[in-house]
Amino acid sequence: MEQGRQDRGIVVAIDGPSGSGKSTVSRRLARELGLAYLDTGAMYRAATWWCGRSGVDLDDVPAVAAAVRAMPLTMVTDPRDPRVVCDGVDITDAIREAALTAVVSKVATNLDVRAELKRLQRAIIEDAAAGAEHRAPRGIVAEGRDITTVVAPDADVRILLLADEQARLARRAKERHGTADAGTIEATRDEVLRRDADDSTVSTFLTAADGVVTVDSSAYGVDETFAAVLAVVTEAEEARR
Repeated sequence: MEQGRQDRGIVVAIDGPSGSGKSTVSRRLARELGLAYLDTGAMYRAATWWCGRSGVDLDDVPAVAAAVRAMPLTMVTDPRDPRVVCDGVDITDAIREAALTAVVSKVATNLDVRAELKRLQRAIIEDAAAGAEHRAPRGIVAEGRDITTVVAPDADVRILLLADEQARLARRAKERHGTADAGTIEATRDEVLRRDADDSTVSTFLTAADGVVTVDSSAYGVDETFAAVLAVVTEAEEARR
């Protein structure tokens, strides 16, 4: 993505752990700037769903990788209504179910799966940046865990969005259960911390790489976090001109 940087749309890469606010902020950023939006985590969830539909044992590493390479996946990158479609089935809601969430790390830590999804993610980013779908302005916000370091290390803007453990647990508890009391926070602890621990074995998303801007949202609400991220992107856009 080095050639013709001035001739293509902006690429914004945002990484972060569970509950850091990256999905909410990334989608809002894409919507307000008129860019495409890619939730790469949803692609690992889609791969998990596809393996289940195909009867593939998630502990069979080669079989999972083979299934994912054959997966007929379409990512609808409109930030106003992002959708995930696999084999003609809209699975946007299905991939968020608790049973799938509990096992997605088995797929996300499969290195061959990561290589295949990296290839697909880079293709989506390239197409959006080049205006393949006639977007105006061209560009994309892609979020996940290794976008700033592996998938799009040459993105125009690279941000690591962090938050402390308590803030992340409270956000996810409110998202899942509508409240963030002691009971709901404890109920989401395994989902948040175990998945981060699992994924950290194959991806670095708790420490910013060189050139990546860190935004700590621990004490921020959604609007404040968005404003902080937007300021980073605005500065980068001005530098590109």
